[in-house]
Amino acid sequence: MQDSITVSTDPSVRYLLRLGDTCLVHAQRLGEWCGHAPIIEEDIALTNMALDLIGQARGILTRAGQLGGQQFDEDQLAFLREERDYLNPTLVELPRGDFAVTTVRNLMVAALLELLWTRLQASADAEVAAVAGKAVKEARYHHRHAADWLVRLGDGTAESRRRIEAALHRLWPYSRELFQSDAIDDAASASGLGPRWAELRDPWLAAMRDALDAAGLEMPAETAFLSFGRMGIHSEHMGHMLAEMQYLQRSYPGGAW
Repeated sequence: MQDSITVSTDPSVRYLLRLGDTCLVHAQRLGEWCGHAPIIEEDIALTNMALDLIGQARGILTRAGQLGGQQFDEDQLAFLREERDYLNPTLVELPRGDFAVTTVRNLMVAALLELLWTRLQASADAEVAAVAGKAVKEARYHHRHAADWLVRLGDGTAESRRRIEAALHRLWPYSRELFQSDAIDDAASASGLGPRWAELRDPWLAAMRDALDAAGLEMPAETAFLSFGRMGIHSEHMGHMLAEMQYLQRSYPGGAW
């Protein structure tokens, strides 16, 4: 099978796709560091974090494929959708950038996922709750790891501080999208599937403020800019990333190794 699949518009499916796609696409960007990190220990750490995120994506995409009258597995959902059917926030699809960009993005995403997985442990969907029970421990480690690097770079050399400040100001405007509520979030909250992401904004800001204070960095001011990746409206970078990510499945459908 190499044709694109049509995904259900059921709110529960779309809520889970937002989460699963966030993990999947973030993992893809982290995986680009394999063999390229500044030190070998970090090369291994970033690759392992990418694998953690792929595991989380598999669990959530598997469940999403079972809902809404669908029968898709996690591989079909990962590799056979069109760009507009991916519902990750724009933040995670932006180019890899330098190590400072990766550090800031890791912190922003891990702080969000730790809060989200914590709440999802009480999900009315038992399978989602089970995935969350394992994932929250991984997200907690990712959060701590990124926060430690933020301090090392923010309190390091003049060059490392310049780069981390530039990365922070480049990525911060994309945080606003994370906490926009809509009918999908409302339906998930009403059914007990999961929280509105907007409910996580204040604790997320508190976690970010703690990390930035420890690194001697100032939190950027909020801007009017708003991206729409969670609605399927992506940046120009998403299509290029999907062309790489989907190549083998599209070229050799159902390939076995």
